[in-house]
Amino acid sequence: MQYYSTNKKACDVSLQEAVVKGLAPDRGLYMPERIAQLPTHFFEQIGDSSLQDISKTVAEAFFGEDIPKDELDAIVNGTLSFEIPLKKVEEDIYVLELFHGPTFAFKDVGARFMARMLSHFVMERQQTVNVLVATSGDTGSAVANGFLGVEGIRVFVLYPSGKVSDIQEAQFNTLGQNIVALEVDGTFDDCQALVKSAFMDDELNNRIKLTSANSINVARFLPQSFYYFWAYAQLIGRGEFAKRVVSVPSGNLGNLTAGLFAKRMGLPIDRFIAANNRNDVFREYLQTGQYRPRASVQTIANAMDVGAPSNFDRILDLYSHSHKAITHDVSSYRYSDEEIKAAIKNVYRESGYLLDPHGASAYLALKEGKKPDETGIFLATAHPAKFKESVEACVGIPIEIPDGLAAFMQHKKQSIALPNDFNLFKKELIGRS
Repeated sequence: MQYYSTNKKACDVSLQEAVVKGLAPDRGLYMPERIAQLPTHFFEQIGDSSLQDISKTVAEAFFGEDIPKDELDAIVNGTLSFEIPLKKVEEDIYVLELFHGPTFAFKDVGARFMARMLSHFVMERQQTVNVLVATSGDTGSAVANGFLGVEGIRVFVLYPSGKVSDIQEAQFNTLGQNIVALEVDGTFDDCQALVKSAFMDDELNNRIKLTSANSINVARFLPQSFYYFWAYAQLIGRGEFAKRVVSVPSGNLGNLTAGLFAKRMGLPIDRFIAANNRNDVFREYLQTGQYRPRASVQTIANAMDVGAPSNFDRILDLYSHSHKAITHDVSSYRYSDEEIKAAIKNVYRESGYLLDPHGASAYLALKEGKKPDETGIFLATAHPAKFKESVEACVGIPIEIPDGLAAFMQHKKQSIALPNDFNLFKKELIGRS
């Protein structure tokens, strides 16, 4: 299958080129030339299928023309070696827990899938690839751990100094080996801008091979569609046949975009809700039709602190730039830190369920936006212990840190301080390659 740029000014490329390049030469994001419709019998049998089997079918629809089935199945099996449970929180409201992977965040799925796919292509090319990833929290840890020790791949994680939690930071700046953590004096948007500038610098790209592991990479964001099918399968398995709405904590919009791809493939999700914190440029677009990216502001839900979401371009392209069509499928709500904290406190008090700030925003949006005849699912994208101090302050009890998460805190910080300066960033990349 060929992949085209959302900016329509670059040549179409193969899957291998799209994954290895990450970003198109015209600064656009790669999109598959077509989105396969899954057959009726797949949905008739989905309630009795496993997460792995469902994901293999979806992966084959995306990548089956370019990767042999046995190799693709092995990539899926290696990616999904953990559970993704659906739990009932209250009447007609379920939570899909996406934080049971090795870094306790939903991005483990996309990062582990991409690491295995990129390794497959790197081995074919026999070349070293430098992976650039900007993170506002969980992306860096998922990518760093997904690629840790992978031969032929070096990872540079750029993160805003003082704007990620201590546990999140420890998950990528203590690893060493082929992982380089760059602590940038700026915001997530500054980090993302540095990454994009690197892809546009001819001299840099002539000297070293670069790709991105942010959700701008098709191998990172497309596998996130797997768990939307799994959520639907679990609802069907429980005999839930009402209309379905899914609420997604939304920052860079990769997770929401993956859900919209799943819907386009035939998944019977009626609509989506994008939960925003104070960084609500997407909600503003849905309400006004005007897209006004701006500098992000720091909030308690830091992984959603994005003022210029990259995957907005993919959503526009998917819907042929029709604001009417997008708003038919997606609505949005925004919440302050105070409202998010109150939700964490109230849900724990009423049901005993412990939310992280991002899941809390999705819960609030679902409560506000769900209609009486709908069954709602909201995504819990990170373990509450990753935001230990914030969550403890809300619920008033100590939060136990899982052993796998606590282990990261025992290692020495190895990050490199970096001003928000592209030339210095470029020098760092060349010097370590």
